[in-house]
Amino acid sequence: MQTKVMDASSPEAIELAARLFAEGQLVGFPTETVYGLGANALDREAVLSIFAAKGRPADNPLIVHIWHRDQLEGLCEMPEGAEKLMDAFWPGPLTMLFPRTERIPDEVTAGLPTVAIRMPSLPCTQRLLKTSGLPIAAPSANRSGRPSPTTAAHVAEDMDGRIPLILDGGPCQVGLESTVLDLTHGTPTILRPGGITKEMIESALGTQVALAGSILRPLKPDEKALSPGMRYRHYAPRGTVTLIEGEEEKVLEALRKSCMGDRDAGRKSCVLCFTEHLQTLSDCDPHDLGSRGNDAEVAHRLFDILRRVDEEGMETIYSEVVPAEGVGLAVMNRLGRAAAFRTVRV
Repeated sequence: MQTKVMDASSPEAIELAARLFAEGQLVGFPTETVYGLGANALDREAVLSIFAAKGRPADNPLIVHIWHRDQLEGLCEMPEGAEKLMDAFWPGPLTMLFPRTERIPDEVTAGLPTVAIRMPSLPCTQRLLKTSGLPIAAPSANRSGRPSPTTAAHVAEDMDGRIPLILDGGPCQVGLESTVLDLTHGTPTILRPGGITKEMIESALGTQVALAGSILRPLKPDEKALSPGMRYRHYAPRGTVTLIEGEEEKVLEALRKSCMGDRDAGRKSCVLCFTEHLQTLSDCDPHDLGSRGNDAEVAHRLFDILRRVDEEGMETIYSEVVPAEGVGLAVMNRLGRAAAFRTVRV
């Protein structure tokens, strides 16, 4: 299959993508978070083709994307608090779990009684969804387990020859996937953190919000993935990622020692560090995560850096960490899974 790449702002590209969706085919498209790999959410065979293209386990649920609230009718029931959150954060990077109806195929939800739905804010994505008139099931447009794509080039790297069309909307604004919130089991619970933080949701709801225990740990053997991005090793480059945390000076010393030790052993190694530490670690091939204390900047850069270390053939990658609060919780969720939760405390 030849994969065509077209400008997402082009009316011709939008029309072609909508036609492909109607025909049961796949399209890579931009959102404000990461690029998605979309198919008609009501077409079982089309949804199955997403799993085939990604090499993704079928027990991992997908997110359904809509452009207007009217599309919720017939797809799901409305849990308490959902409308308040739609008013506050839709369109935007918040995915909510709703009790599903029978119109949603099991293939979308991994057989769960809930369906994850969000309304993207990127204008070209809204035009695409409106033109297609369909709810679009879309995980991130990467091979399963790989870092999520934040540019069309990233999508092409993983999906060239596997899908007919990629819409190029430029680099993604947020850089991490949406927050996933479960409203269907009593206390609202964040299953996957993102740019919409716990504090923001609590402010909108006027009530406490819980965090799923699996956010900063692997799923237990008998634990189901209720949300995308809950797998043990996810978002990962091919090289081995190790997180190093502790006092600043000790972390910098451990980063250098680990990197240099691997190089002495013949392995290609680098560090991921804050802008403020680039000079200190200049002999360790440092990759700039962004400014310390600016978690949004780190979030925006993270997946691009994880893909770059792959391009450079890095075998071991050692990274600084951020406090697991606010947007930093989302960063540490992705870094933790990229490292398969391999952490050294110094």
